[in-house]
Amino acid sequence: MTPLRRQRAAIVGLSGTALTAPEAEAWRETPPVGAILFARNVEDPAQLRSLIADIRAELGEGAPVLVDQEGGRVSRLRAPHWPEFPAPAAFGGVPRESSEDAARANAALLGLACREVGFDVVCAPVLDLRLPGQDAIIGDRAFGPDPAEVARLGRAWVQGLQQAGCVPVIKHIPGHGRATADSHLELPVVTASRDELAEDCAPFAALADSGAWAMTAHILYEAFDVELPATLSETVINRVIRHAIGFDGVLVSDDLCMKALRGEPADLARQAIAAGCDLVLHCNGDPAETAALLAGCPVLSSIAEQRLHAAKARVAEAQHPLDADALRAARDAGLGTATA
Repeated sequence: MTPLRRQRAAIVGLSGTALTAPEAEAWRETPPVGAILFARNVEDPAQLRSLIADIRAELGEGAPVLVDQEGGRVSRLRAPHWPEFPAPAAFGGVPRESSEDAARANAALLGLACREVGFDVVCAPVLDLRLPGQDAIIGDRAFGPDPAEVARLGRAWVQGLQQAGCVPVIKHIPGHGRATADSHLELPVVTASRDELAEDCAPFAALADSGAWAMTAHILYEAFDVELPATLSETVINRVIRHAIGFDGVLVSDDLCMKALRGEPADLARQAIAAGCDLVLHCNGDPAETAALLAGCPVLSSIAEQRLHAAKARVAEAQHPLDADALRAARDAGLGTATA
């Protein structure tokens, strides 16, 4: 197992459906904490289990392996090999008296599908608000426009993933819902007031104690920092995310490869870690670029290590077999095609 002190504070993508010799060699020199997989890395369950086993053979059995599996359009595991799960917005249309149970059960079933092939960190749920007139990149990935409802359904989703044995990642803190641009393509600038942004922060504050990781937003919030996006802003991370929101768990950047950020990946990694992120994501799977990122990325801090262990411990406490009532709640809601 890789000595923890050498691990870089990074989660990285892979180029294809198998771990290549150059990728493994770079990891032995400068090992990341873990990996994140995408559709390009997935063929079928047997191949995926083998790939994840190879990742952990290099990085250690405890290495986190992440996947974006929200349901709906953001799903890396798809039919015919895996169940199709609904987008989170679908739960906003379920009667209030059953929506929380349905969301929890659906998330647990989704988590079980991920866990069965080896994933232990699921990048969901989205706690951004779905607001009219804003960029469609969030859209039906969000539960709705009301902060209290987003928090209520988001907490149920987190609990369901934890019950299935997965660490959830709430995103995109402190809130992506007011962005009028897609941060995959450019840097969104949000001009909302602090009072308006308090609504965006509210679901994250409600789940600050949930044991989930949180993923930053590549957004410049003028009311918080007129120069730097949240991922690179010590002001936003320390004063807003850590203090005002009260989040003290694992904070991971959104993908450093996104066009909202400009600069060399290793430079961005150093900036994000210096600003207060515990980990950075580098997702494009380009071997040379990934190797350069790892060579220049700071090592995992002792505080980040403690936070990683705390998130795993929270899952260990919450994990238990789904009961028949929980499964029935998901099916009675008519959501998804997941089966026990």
